[in-house]
Amino acid sequence: MTRHFFIRRNLARLLLKLSRWKTVGEVPRKGILVGAPHTSNWDWVLTMLLAWDNNVQIRLLVKHSFFKGPLAPIMRASGAVELDRTNPGATIRTLLADAETDETFLLGIAAEGTRSKGEYWKSGFYRISQQTGLPITLAFLDAPSRTVGWGPTFAPTGDVVADMDRIREFFADKTGFRPELTTTPRLREEERQTG
Repeated sequence: MTRHFFIRRNLARLLLKLSRWKTVGEVPRKGILVGAPHTSNWDWVLTMLLAWDNNVQIRLLVKHSFFKGPLAPIMRASGAVELDRTNPGATIRTLLADAETDETFLLGIAAEGTRSKGEYWKSGFYRISQQTGLPITLAFLDAPSRTVGWGPTFAPTGDVVADMDRIREFFADKTGFRPELTTTPRLREEERQTG
């Protein structure tokens, strides 16, 4: 373990202890991390602490506006990846090329797409998993129990409704910092499949 990782892990463990948060679950070696519920900027902080506590680097897709001004160096240092929503394909292709060569590769996506309440999740995580063969890992935080962690890892079956039922079941008892802003796990593709 390099000194850099050792310092980050110890810092994460100290901050988690001081804030009375705990981490749970088993970190995957490769996969698409779907983090929820996403209702606050604190979600990002806890995701970083979870990664550092487990000595992994999550390539977290973050909208490009966060890379302007004083936040930019912090975002880059944390492993965040700038995503221009007008042309996401180029960023995704570069990251997926890395996934083929890196021993560990964790791409983090907030499928809710916003901290505000919405009607649907964004389906990019599902499509990327299907196209690359990378499994989906459900990452979560639960504010009432002060827990952040890794949930189950699975490969999508192609039955979008069944896969999303599994995701809904897992997140049903997870509560974000602002529960009223939670978007229920649901994809537009489910309606097309059942429609």
